[in-house]
Amino acid sequence: MTISSEITVGTSVADLREINRAAADAVVRLTRWADNFPAPGVRFADLTPVFADAEGFSAVLDALIACAPDADTIAAVDARGFLLGAGAAARMGAGVVAVRKVGKLPPPVLSRSYSLEYGSSTLEIPANGFDLTGRNVLVIDDVLATGGTLEAAVQLVELAGANVVAVAVVLEIEELRGRNRFVKYPLTSLVKV
Repeated sequence: MTISSEITVGTSVADLREINRAAADAVVRLTRWADNFPAPGVRFADLTPVFADAEGFSAVLDALIACAPDADTIAAVDARGFLLGAGAAARMGAGVVAVRKVGKLPPPVLSRSYSLEYGSSTLEIPANGFDLTGRNVLVIDDVLATGGTLEAAVQLVELAGANVVAVAVVLEIEELRGRNRFVKYPLTSLVKV
């Protein structure tokens, strides 16, 4: 069922429930789990089978779009978030900003460092070349664990002058409590484990 062209600010609650149910079913059915990857003690959610399934990927995009149908820009977090963000932006007629891992963009850049459950890193966006001032941004990533990556992405978008209207992920690992970092923003996870 593809209904993304019908998702608007006025989409009914029943339609939104159906959109979310279809996405959640696809994610639960198709996600591949890998224990002790990329480090001992980490359980990795491989969403590539979800993305490879046309109906599953379409359902996920529909559900992400429904989180903020009035957004005019998507901020997509490196790397699997790029797939989700680009797909959602194309369907919405919105722009997309790639929030990159450190060292992937030429200077000047805006950057934010963060900690995650198995290390630390830095995210960057270009400091010039486009203007996010006043744009309404939906920040999209694949998985919410401790929340460090997503929080850094939100901070970068705000630093660039944009309004974060919503944050959305495909999968949330509840025991890591990453959601606690986002009390200021509407946060949607399609599936919680």
